[in-house]
Amino acid sequence: MLNIGNIIGKFVKNSSQRELGKLNSIIEKINSLEAKFSALADEDFPKKTLELKSKVKNGTDLEALIPEAFALTREAARRTLGERHYDVQLMGGIILHQGKIAEMKTGEGKTLVSTLPVYLNSLSGKGVHVVTVNDYLAKRDSEWMGQIYKFLGLSVGCITNEIIDNEIRKKNYNCDVTYGTNNEFGFDYLRDNMKYNINEMVQRDHFFCIVDEVDSILIDEARTPLIISGPSEKSSDLYIKI
Repeated sequence: MLNIGNIIGKFVKNSSQRELGKLNSIIEKINSLEAKFSALADEDFPKKTLELKSKVKNGTDLEALIPEAFALTREAARRTLGERHYDVQLMGGIILHQGKIAEMKTGEGKTLVSTLPVYLNSLSGKGVHVVTVNDYLAKRDSEWMGQIYKFLGLSVGCITNEIIDNEIRKKNYNCDVTYGTNNEFGFDYLRDNMKYNINEMVQRDHFFCIVDEVDSILIDEARTPLIISGPSEKSSDLYIKI
């Protein structure tokens, strides 16, 4: 018995299929650079990063740098972690860069996929945040994936609950890539907006972020508001006098 749905599906693609189809040409460009970048010496990778940053500074759009940035990150991952991004992971990286959600199952390499758009957007020099669900993952991923970023000449920071010193927090926020939890980033934002002096603020501009387990953070966790509380001030009779 013929399945009409399967027959129609061969000729009429859904929106997701059409979107993925558009990415094939970019994937081909990334793959065409693999041989070129595999011939680079280790010390050439930070130099390539400076070269790409210079292009962005001179007005080159990040979209135009996707093939070079992704191919460079893939080769850096292969040399530091022994892991090479598959084509489907490259697609996931492009989708994340576009501000869309990439749904992947456990074990499909979500953490590795995130390095692609993180590196690309770090070329702006404005800093990239990677939001995770707990301190353990933030610290683990900053050290694990941090090997790739450092190999490429980037600085990596991590914000956890145990960091009390504001200067250390500020230093971590000023890195090219900063890992942390939604709570830590949220509370630092609230505290910054209560400061009397801009120099006391720990965060800088918010340019680009990757949210891990986005359904948990933006839906489940978002139901619990972030509240800063403290002891009330001493009762004053000023109101009565006025």
